[in-house]
Amino acid sequence: MIVRNLAEAAAERQQLISARHMRPGQRRNAAGPGTGYGARGALVAPEVRAKSDGSGKLQFTGHATVFERGYKMWDMFGEYTEIVSATAADVTLSRADLDTTLNLGHDQLRRIASTVAPQALLRLSVDDEGLAVNADDLDPTDYDVAYIAPKLRSGLITEMSFAFRIVRGQWSPDYSEYRIEEFDLHRGDVAIVGYGASPHTDGALREPAMKTAEREAAPASSRARALLELALSD
Repeated sequence: MIVRNLAEAAAERQQLISARHMRPGQRRNAAGPGTGYGARGALVAPEVRAKSDGSGKLQFTGHATVFERGYKMWDMFGEYTEIVSATAADVTLSRADLDTTLNLGHDQLRRIASTVAPQALLRLSVDDEGLAVNADDLDPTDYDVAYIAPKLRSGLITEMSFAFRIVRGQWSPDYSEYRIEEFDLHRGDVAIVGYGASPHTDGALREPAMKTAEREAAPASSRARALLELALSD
């Protein structure tokens, strides 16, 4: 039934879309109403790691999407496969004025880092996996950081997504697959979400504690107190 539905959706799409470069209509990442958009990835085994700089800040790393690996999406005709090209982010990441934020659930009022905020700097780059996200100066006293950190550690929240504008893309000849060839992240976001679309990315949450040398030199009771104090401060 799924194969037949996929084929039917592709056939209808082929009949009603006038050109292969036209963007998907009503693009979404789940078949039901009220769903969002973007590409998701599981934050595999989020880790808590002590930093050596003693800054007291937290670090988040992950991938908002991966390249050249398909995931399911839906448009007005039905299900299709979407793939992000390996070079799709090159132009947008080259902008000197790129304004993108790291948000909770795509909520623009729940920003925890930004490419233009020096006190909570977000760095975006391309690596062998995809769109890499790095925010290593997160304030643990920020309400949203304190809210999301334990959920990431416990595995209650395990996915990412990104909000963007499709600049250029193309359907496959049979209209069953859409390839995003270029996207624009300016005034978009990368987000920590409950659910998204592509199960291929990973991430990690790291937190500073005692410096490594101090931790090794401290007695066990001191290390236990330090960990307890860190947990309470979160």
